[in-house]
Order: sequence, then structure tokens, then C-alpha cells
Amino acid sequence: MTDYSLLTLDHLTTAILLLDENMCVAYLNHAAEGMFDVSGKNLRGHPVMQVFPNSAHLMSAVQNAASSNAKYIEHDLRIGTYAHPKLHLHFSATPLQLDQRYMLLEFHPMDTPLKLAREEQMLDQTQANRLLLRNLAHEIKNPLGGIRGAAQLLEQELERPALREYTQVIVQEADRLRSLLEKLLTPQHAAQRSELNIHEVLERVRSVALAEVPEGLDIQRDYDTSLPSLLGDKEQLIQAMLNIVRNAVQAMERKGTITLRTRIARQVTLAKRRFRLAIMVQVIDNGPGIPPELQDKIFYPLVSGHADGHGLGLTLAQDFISQHQGTIEFESEPGHTCFTVLLPLS
Repeated sequence: MTDYSLLTLDHLTTAILLLDENMCVAYLNHAAEGMFDVSGKNLRGHPVMQVFPNSAHLMSAVQNAASSNAKYIEHDLRIGTYAHPKLHLHFSATPLQLDQRYMLLEFHPMDTPLKLAREEQMLDQTQANRLLLRNLAHEIKNPLGGIRGAAQLLEQELERPALREYTQVIVQEADRLRSLLEKLLTPQHAAQRSELNIHEVLERVRSVALAEVPEGLDIQRDYDTSLPSLLGDKEQLIQAMLNIVRNAVQAMERKGTITLRTRIARQVTLAKRRFRLAIMVQVIDNGPGIPPELQDKIFYPLVSGHADGHGLGLTLAQDFISQHQGTIEFESEPGHTCFTVLLPLS
């Protein structure tokens, strides 16, 4: 194919693969690299099976197109790659005769409309959560200060030291609740944006998590060190990622493996805007998974699957990521839970 033709395909948002007569990858465009999380440079000349390890359904469709010498369409193709084991796609295979015989493969995500609707719902939910938390914090903060002050005055009037232990409990619990309220109000503060490296954020999160759980927790790195710098609020991103990691640690009951993975994502739509590039951060754990009854409301405030959880960690994480025009999603099953954060690059 000509360089002009390839350049045209590179600008398409549809994922395109071109196979030669030997079913080896002759070309894939940027959209395909982003969808399947692979490198075209590394795959050219290699069998398509290296892209899709479990591709019997795909190869059957390609053979149907080749045998009939006509376009073959599959409306419900379920395949997987090493990076994305579950993909639900609309697929077509078209034979081409150019300088040699090729097979043109096109892939469209089946869930794109659902994803856009879910993102819009998530934005509305985030705004509602933010307003609820702000009002709740303000309503509780003032009487809480009165309770603390009254406990301190009562302590001064008590003669028996043993009784002062009870007033100390009141003061300490009031301080704990006040600290929690400050966390609720933190997202309202203006973000301090600067250029930063996402791996510096993740290394800080990793060190804090390992310090909190020195035994039984293994946090592995799977970084793409070629990622460009990101414009964002470093402290907010640290807190967001730390909340996600802490949620995983709680789910695994402080024993298990967490993987921090970074990749580049291409041609993504975030907050109703199209971005050519985005940074993808994934937090993957091998815990028991999120209970099905909680999956639709895991980002709601005060919803937690743990007896000692306050249900604010993921709510605040979603708020911080939203302020960076990003999104946070998850997929979960027993033994594998993956939270994916996408942060756009200007």
C-alpha cells in the first residue's frame, strides 16, 4: 500500500488491521494500537495470533471472507488480547487486491454508546456527590466543635482521673471526625496544576502503601517509562491513586499482590471531549473482587463493602480524577479487579 493510504488510515478512529497472505500483520493504525494496547512496530510481520491469543472465532470469520472473496461482518465478536482479555466488538473482514492480496480487518467497540452514557452519568453523579459531601461536612463541623469544647470543659471539672479517660475518648473521636470532614471539603480547594511525571505519583503511593502494610503485601510495577509529562495537581493525584490502592488492600485483607501499570491510550473520549493521547493507569489486585450488589454504586459516598470502611475513598478519587477531565472505571471478578484511570494529555 502507498504511504498516503497508510497516512489516511492512521487518522481514522476505527481500529484497522491489515493482514498479508500468510495471516501476518502487515499494518495496524493508531486506533488499533490504542484499542488492543500493542505496538505496530513490534507486530508487523508477526502472525495475527500474537495479537489475539484466543482468536478461533476471529480466524473463522477471516476464513469465511477469504473463501467467499467478499466482506464478512460479525456483529458480536468476543475476543481478547494479553492486555485486554475481554473485548466485545463489531467486526468486519474485507479481502483486498492491491500490490498483493490482503485482508482488511475493522473493529468497532460495541459498548461505545454505553460508555459515553455511563461517563455522562458519572459526571452528574460526581457533581451530586460533591454537593452532598460539602453540605454534610458543613452541617456537622460546627456542632462537632461544640461537642469537643464541652468535653474539654467537663474534663477540667472531673476529680477522678479514671473518668477523664472517657472525656479523652470524646475529644479523640471528635478530632477523628473533624479530620474526616476536612477530607470531605478538600475537593473544593482549587487545584494547583504543574507539570509532573505520573510515575513519581505512583512511586509515592507505593511507598506509603507498603509502609502502612509492611508484611503480606506485594506491589509490582509495570511502567511504560516513555510516557510524557502530565499537567495536573500532584497532591490530588497522589490522594486519588492512594485511595484506589487502599481500597484494593482492604479487599485483599492486607495480603496479596497489586500491580501498578501505565500505558499510553490513543484517540479517547473523556468528558465529552476527544483527546489524541491520554495516560492510562491501572491498579490491578488479585483479591476476591467487588461484590455484584455493590458494583453499580461503588463510587457513591458512604457505600463500603468493609465493616471498618467509611465509603469515601473511591468517591474522593472519582472527584479528583474528574477535576483533571479524566475518568475512572473498573472491571471485577473473583481473583482479578482492575481500576483504570484515564488522564488526558493536552
